[in-house]
Amino acid sequence: MIAQQNLFGETIVPVPETESIKYAGSKLKLLPHILALAKETNAKTVFDGFAGSTRVSQAFAKAGYKVISNDVSEYSKVIGTCYLRNKKRKNEYAKLIEHLNSMPPKDGWFTEHYGGEADGNSAELKKPWQKKNTRKLDAIREEIDKLKLDEITKCVALTSLILAMDGVDSTLGHFSSYLKDWSPRSYKDMQMKVPNVWENENRNSVLKDDIFNTVKKVKADLAYYDPPYGSSNEKMPPSRVRYASYYHIWTTICKNDKPKLFGKVARREDSSDIVSASVFEEFRKSESGRFIVIEAIDRLLSETKCPWIILSYSSGGRATARELNDVMHSHGKLVKAIEIGYKKNVMAGMSWTNEWINSGQEPHKEFLFLIEKPF
Repeated sequence: MIAQQNLFGETIVPVPETESIKYAGSKLKLLPHILALAKETNAKTVFDGFAGSTRVSQAFAKAGYKVISNDVSEYSKVIGTCYLRNKKRKNEYAKLIEHLNSMPPKDGWFTEHYGGEADGNSAELKKPWQKKNTRKLDAIREEIDKLKLDEITKCVALTSLILAMDGVDSTLGHFSSYLKDWSPRSYKDMQMKVPNVWENENRNSVLKDDIFNTVKKVKADLAYYDPPYGSSNEKMPPSRVRYASYYHIWTTICKNDKPKLFGKVARREDSSDIVSASVFEEFRKSESGRFIVIEAIDRLLSETKCPWIILSYSSGGRATARELNDVMHSHGKLVKAIEIGYKKNVMAGMSWTNEWINSGQEPHKEFLFLIEKPF
């Protein structure tokens, strides 16, 4: 575990090491605060409703909680299954990963659409990977299907492959645009490693469903929610913040379904705004005059069957501080609010409602709210 400290040198909480892909909106820096809030609830089971890269789910599981991890994305389910449901020792996967690394490179579907030549012209350079690495990807992904692995073992192999490709990409951390010139890491040779799995003692669950389908069925002591609120920039189209478009290639690697593609970055057709729109990424107001995302949060808190909720919020989101504050108070008691200012690296607990509302108008703020819900 990594003991993180505040500005005064005080240990906040020991944080288990986690592992995943580069991810927009990652809560890696918030983990000590999330775990500290969870500790105050005496919870034993945790529902992570928007698991994403699964770092929060991993941290909860390693800290001894029984975890129910949920997300709509295929890659989140694969990564979550790899870490949260594994029962084997790490070294038991060594021969499998060694075998996959030994596959001779081949030209295939991924190389055709996502591979570029190291010395190619400027048009060819706008690819996420160099061909030497997509050829390995093509060969390894084909072999994973041929091996007919059990679900957890396959997810370990796929997670290893995704992490390896994440380490040699030529992007800004997502796949909605690619760099004009090759990144230094893209010249490296892709090499798979056994993920840092552990033998889970608890029977954790990994789900892939819409949050409003899942929340009706799940009962836990604590729910952790980090919904994608969408941009507060009126001129920014919603597609800029939709995770289906950011990480479409990870979905394709997981499914290996060779989907129809569109656009300059060769996105999956089912990652388009029309198909993959999330109500939590909505930028419009409803007929009632409220932002649709606020209505979604209102519904989410209402339908949650957990006595405790930790809600994550970014001041850059569509929801305004006052609207969000009203919604939280309508469904329970706001026990604690924590503000994290990334640029100043400051964490502060706030006791009064107006204090966080006023601070919530400032840019580049992250908040965590601990809500006690009456039953």
